[in-house]
Amino acid sequence: MPPARRPRPPKASPEAAPETTLGHPAVLHLTRFLPYRLSVLANTVSHTVAKLYEKRFGITIPEWRIIAVLGGGETLSAGEIAQRTAMDKVQVSRAISRMLDSALILRESGDTDRRKALLTLTPKALAIYTEIVPMALAYEAELTGALPEEERALLDRLIARLQARADQLAAAPPAMAELEAAED
Repeated sequence: MPPARRPRPPKASPEAAPETTLGHPAVLHLTRFLPYRLSVLANTVSHTVAKLYEKRFGITIPEWRIIAVLGGGETLSAGEIAQRTAMDKVQVSRAISRMLDSALILRESGDTDRRKALLTLTPKALAIYTEIVPMALAYEAELTGALPEEERALLDRLIARLQARADQLAAAPPAMAELEAAED
């Protein structure tokens, strides 16, 4: 007996699809979709730089981000690191665990809240930071060298504006609430 076929969901009527100004159904061209393009660019840059320090120092992208955040001499909690690096708390926790095992960071109880562990870099991690920073900055200069100075300044301003808007939308995403209401 042949396996039962799943019924296909009914095709959405053209009226149900979002429309462009010309009355045609909207189409998402992924390669021109800004969030996708930014993600691909960020991943390409991160993985290219990661090859440099992973091979040489044996650290991962999350470990490098933690070293970079703590490299200025700050003492932060895991939650503060997750917030500043925009990494998932689980990812931060796993990286911290590996870094404690590798003697790259120190964990101390906070003065005011003993439940809050504060993290600092060890001299070993500071030495890595000192070596990686010039490499990272050289890569950034090489990457942004494709743009003239005025375009680099413009890009910096545009990224700051997009980040501010993304933060606003993340705090209260009105478009998502409207989309969900439209689906009901």
